[in-house]
Amino acid sequence: MGRHTGKRGNLATIPGIGPIIASAIAAAGPDPAMFKSGRQFAAWLGLVPRQNSSGGKGRLGGITKAGDRCLRRLLVIGATGLIRYKRDNVPGGLAWLTKLLGKKPVRLVTLALANKMARIAWAVMTSGEVYREPQPA
Repeated sequence: MGRHTGKRGNLATIPGIGPIIASAIAAAGPDPAMFKSGRQFAAWLGLVPRQNSSGGKGRLGGITKAGDRCLRRLLVIGATGLIRYKRDNVPGGLAWLTKLLGKKPVRLVTLALANKMARIAWAVMTSGEVYREPQPA
């Protein structure tokens, strides 16, 4: 058997998600078929902005903090590690991260990356394939 077999092994191929976080998502996360999209999975984890709408105007607030607190915390820790140790050498699919770090506070960028990692994790779990970095355009 190869190193990246099963749901846990496929999740561990995502940048910022190591074997411990992958095991936690595989064990504690619900069936990915329960969600229509990666955004719904990220919302279940509480990693999407809270929406306050009134009079046709939509306002986005802080994260909702709904769902599994432990999984959310692990994804944020993985995102923090990825930003801290790969800041100068960001993987190709996360080039947007460097631009955002120049404009926004590090904590906000960390949560945005954790949200992105949750969406990628959902895609990897539903497809059953390993993560492949997007090719530069």
